[in-house]
Amino acid sequence: MKEIKEVATFLEQKNYQQAAKLLKQLQKEHPHNLWVQLYIGRWYEEINKLESAEKFYRKLLKDATNPQVVAQARQGLQRIETIEKKRQQQAIATAKSDPKNTEPGLLIIEAISKENKQEAAKNLARIMKIDPYTARMQLQSRGWRIYRLGAIGELKIYGEEMLKVGIPVFWAKISDIEKINIFRVQYFQSISSSEASIVCLNEQDKMGGLNFQWSEVVDKVEGLLPIFMNAMDYDPRRRSEKIRHKQMTQDYAKILDLHLPNRRSIIRFCDQNYQYQKGITSKVQTQDEFLLTLQTTNRSKWNDLVNMINPKLAKVTTWSDFTSFGEVASRDYTQLLSRLKYYIDISRKIETMWDPAFHLYSTLVFLKN
Repeated sequence: MKEIKEVATFLEQKNYQQAAKLLKQLQKEHPHNLWVQLYIGRWYEEINKLESAEKFYRKLLKDATNPQVVAQARQGLQRIETIEKKRQQQAIATAKSDPKNTEPGLLIIEAISKENKQEAAKNLARIMKIDPYTARMQLQSRGWRIYRLGAIGELKIYGEEMLKVGIPVFWAKISDIEKINIFRVQYFQSISSSEASIVCLNEQDKMGGLNFQWSEVVDKVEGLLPIFMNAMDYDPRRRSEKIRHKQMTQDYAKILDLHLPNRRSIIRFCDQNYQYQKGITSKVQTQDEFLLTLQTTNRSKWNDLVNMINPKLAKVTTWSDFTSFGEVASRDYTQLLSRLKYYIDISRKIETMWDPAFHLYSTLVFLKN
């Protein structure tokens, strides 16, 4: 086709306006012509609209049977990949030249709907230079996942590229996590419809009082932390009568964080160490009432406590997707979690990474919002 050669000449001369005019005419006259589609992709590539160029090239790889068109579309994709990789490396190098950007941080990827997952996987594969299958496995339909650790400047570059193509992510510095104040509630001293007073421990384990308005709370984070026990079991394959040790979940500790961003503070409740017998719950009891209190389990007391708090925070967002985050974090990021001070006082026979994982999850919610 003579006109295609003219388009090629215009592109070589960087006469993009004339090339666009002729391509528009050709697209109208020959909407299904593969060479026209190829040169539309080339035009987008030349004017630096690489995402649009990539779409045309990928469609040609899917639809075209002409070996020349396929080969040129593949070459176009390789050129785009080289350009993007070079830009990404330059951006990362520039970011790392600032000492502030070398601080350690995390890149968190958020949930992606099933209908958007395939496209998101393609984009993630392109940005991170991995295959689409691996990228798809790194996406999830619910909750958050730690995607990458590293220098915050580099993570920000990746994060911004992902956001541009609709992949929901955010990033945070470890130092910002460590700056959040954590107060572990021992009991309520007083409570009303507008404010509350608590007795709590600070990070130095010093007991004190803290007053706050319910209106200061902007987020509420709930979590279940497994409490493990060692159990004995026979070899299921029956090849020997040896008893093996197996770790099992015996129970769950319940935890509730209230976020007060204006004070850069988190108020933390835990059913394992809340002193139910003190504060506003204590009263003069008859002998029968005292015996009934002894028979009441901590679980029901905790439920009463939560039922007392929730109406005060009816309009506050509740975050309760910790479990999926905790499963991955406690398994794959033990080195990071072992360095965190997490301020959760659960008496454990078996140590676990679930406690620092919850602290990390809650503080990430705090920083994101």
